[in-house]
Amino acid sequence: MLDITNTHYKLTSTSEILVTSEKGDRLASKKNLDFAFGQAEGVVINVQPEMIKQTLHGIGTSFTESSAFVLAHLSKDKRREVMNNIYGEKGANFSMARTVIGATDFSVEGGFSYDDVKEDKALVHFSITPDFDGFSEKEYPRIKDNAFDVLPMIKQALAIKAGQKDSELKIIASAWTAPSWMKDIEDWHHPGSKENDYQGTGGVLKQGYEKYYANYLVKYLDHYNNQGVNIWGLTPVNEPLGNNGQWESMHFSAESQNDFIKQHLGPALHRSGKADVKLLMFDHNRGELEHWAHILYNDDETKKYLYGAAVHWYESTYKVYEDVFQRVHDAFPQYEIIHTEGTIDDLGKDAPVGITDPVRFKESGWFDNDDFWWNDNATDWAYSATWQGVNAEDHPIYTPVHRYARNIIVSLNNWVSGWIDWNIVLDRDGGPNHVGNFCGAPIMIDTATGQVYYTPVYHVLSQLSRTIRPGDRAVEVSTMRDELGTDDIHASASLSADNLLSIQILNTTKKPINYQLQIGSQYADVMIDANALQTVRVQM
Repeated sequence: MLDITNTHYKLTSTSEILVTSEKGDRLASKKNLDFAFGQAEGVVINVQPEMIKQTLHGIGTSFTESSAFVLAHLSKDKRREVMNNIYGEKGANFSMARTVIGATDFSVEGGFSYDDVKEDKALVHFSITPDFDGFSEKEYPRIKDNAFDVLPMIKQALAIKAGQKDSELKIIASAWTAPSWMKDIEDWHHPGSKENDYQGTGGVLKQGYEKYYANYLVKYLDHYNNQGVNIWGLTPVNEPLGNNGQWESMHFSAESQNDFIKQHLGPALHRSGKADVKLLMFDHNRGELEHWAHILYNDDETKKYLYGAAVHWYESTYKVYEDVFQRVHDAFPQYEIIHTEGTIDDLGKDAPVGITDPVRFKESGWFDNDDFWWNDNATDWAYSATWQGVNAEDHPIYTPVHRYARNIIVSLNNWVSGWIDWNIVLDRDGGPNHVGNFCGAPIMIDTATGQVYYTPVYHVLSQLSRTIRPGDRAVEVSTMRDELGTDDIHASASLSADNLLSIQILNTTKKPINYQLQIGSQYADVMIDANALQTVRVQM
């Protein structure tokens, strides 16, 4: 990588400009622009390649049973095409992934683990069969490949990656819950109700069962390793603060997770020869990260086991919590922050307003309708909510593409080292989901007709993934917006090992924006289209 010690390097022109936009561009190449010496003015994106920041793992998506189920409805040739568009070099070429340990809401039927034999503390009945036993043709007659499941999906992705220059796929695994018999409620979850503000529970580990759950997680790693799948990272549990008991879950406080890691999970990983598995604490909404970081990173016995923290985005439909990231990095710079889940959640639960084309939306909704994804049409679980502890102002109607691109750009500009989406594929309704928590996905498929819809989110993620590669280093970027609004334009940048600088710019407005790109002592006049993601690449 270029050792830039001052700003007096000479640039000639941009190397590549890519755009994905509301008007229909999809990773479209635009005309390159020349640089001139001087100081930019007005709207300025100032990139400082000499100010190197965190090493990046790239962009990713997730393996779920629901995604595998939907893909099983395609012919093998069509499924291979979709999988290549996800993991192939000519597709999104994702470099990270998340997978699930047992059941989640995005399981077809839910309510299972890898050892449901009560009090099997030695885990002699442990089996990952649910991840590869497929789906019954009798029960699901439209399925074209009843053997396709989560594990076959992962193996196909790894086979696609194997022949590539960037062949590694860093997989992070998360359990939504321990086997039910290990928990105080002896069930997967206890739902709440509207009458009591949805305050259900997922329960907690029974006292004395922490070691059995730690062994359960290690056994999962062993069994997957035996299948040729190396799990790169692990979180103790998904969303330890709970989900009001709406689906499979299990609670930890910062203090109880701290004890679990230092007394049970960390030692179990080391005893089993898995000290190289990257252990990520937390795995929940960003706003709470600071509290957890101070509890776990300040414990000398715990911190030696930790690689960093995993975060989600559900605390707000527009906030990124970059101030939290900055404070956590300043206090604990040796630990990484990786975003492990984000989605267009509760798709269609509330009737959106301000639809661009109400007639088309009524007929087509979000499926095969790019207008939905590029405009303020999406709502989430807390839209106009009165849930206890939820501020509805943090959850306004929003633009799906903006939520993704803004979150990734601002996150990577503020010490996040990797960013993973949730389900890569769902059906046209945003499922299957065994508790009705329908969500958007980058790729949505009509399981009745086989129609595959690559949403604008897919194209945005593809552009970011193909230009933010593992081993790239984030570099310092500042944006002077002049008379623009604070959310009108966002930018981040990264530098590759072969000195290719990639600048990501998001224009959230309905008008093109002219700005000046300042790199060192030179600048270029650039225009970004209305409602667009632009990637400007410069060979240093």
